[in-house]
Amino acid sequence: MKTVEINTATCSSRVICGEGAFNENIPALCRDKLTFTVTDSNVYRIYRPLFDDIFAKSGAVHVIPAGEKSKNYSVLLGILKAMLSSGLKRNSTVFAVGGGVVGDIAGLAASLYMRGVHLVQVPTTLLSQVDSSVGGKTAIDLCGIKNIVGTFYQPETVIADPMFLSTLPAREVRCGLGEIIKTGALNKDIYNKLQQNKEKLEDADFLKDIIYDCIAHKADVVIKDERESGLRKTLNLGHTTGHAFELYYKRKSHGEFVLIGMYYELYIAVRCGICAPEYADSLINLIKRIIKIPAYADAEKACLMAAYDKKNVRAEEISLMVPAKIGQPEELRLPVPKYASIIAECAAQLKENRL
Repeated sequence: MKTVEINTATCSSRVICGEGAFNENIPALCRDKLTFTVTDSNVYRIYRPLFDDIFAKSGAVHVIPAGEKSKNYSVLLGILKAMLSSGLKRNSTVFAVGGGVVGDIAGLAASLYMRGVHLVQVPTTLLSQVDSSVGGKTAIDLCGIKNIVGTFYQPETVIADPMFLSTLPAREVRCGLGEIIKTGALNKDIYNKLQQNKEKLEDADFLKDIIYDCIAHKADVVIKDERESGLRKTLNLGHTTGHAFELYYKRKSHGEFVLIGMYYELYIAVRCGICAPEYADSLINLIKRIIKIPAYADAEKACLMAAYDKKNVRAEEISLMVPAKIGQPEELRLPVPKYASIIAECAAQLKENRL
């Protein structure tokens, strides 16, 4: 078991990761205080005894429908009303027990209720353990735009226990690998570890080991840039195009779309002379081990959803974080027509089996 400390100018947070982290820490975090636990229907169904034995004894358990569709205003309002009905005070603690959707919306509710109550994240998916539970981003979607309403609100504690991974479907593991490969494109040591273990990316022991590495990398970035004014933008690698396709197609999960977005953006990086083809190919080979990249027929239209991305600073430009060298991403800004035409070019070459 390892602990990562995140101390910024505004707060202190800790991430406890490793086997046994849940059983060793959660009972003490619940003891002698009023709590409010948010989870989703899938997690509650699988782990109901855990909720009955621990969380329900110190407060209310609020279950939301599983899936991205729950990241909306009405579900958020339902959580806030339930917090009020439960008698939560400013010294109470909200527990977010679930994947990225639960972490995002429960974290947002905790940041809003009484202008902020204590928050503990308990990520139960690989993706949320290596990425979304760490760093204090909270959000809901609005008008079909992903994560457009939210706050930066650091959890006091994150408990990342790999025991939850044993009940994940294979697809959920692949989703988490999307964020892990993304982190490998940002961190030389993680990149090398992925290359050395590319035959066993879904192996349980490998995943348990690399979870800590990804958390440590993200923590270092958050410490240096909590509010995403510079360095933290690198964590969005693959997300600009991935989110655009996710909004348009809605057929895959977030982690899968991150991998798809990375693939298309690697093509852009090579096409624009930023990334060497050999390095791009090494990342693409990892991506292809996890997912088949679709040749979207209307990719040029779909990618225009990237205009809503929060990193864009000019209406006529798309901002991308792309791999340049091992462990060194760069920001690339492209006029919207050029961005869309290169995406369409990539999709056409995929369709013709030229990539």
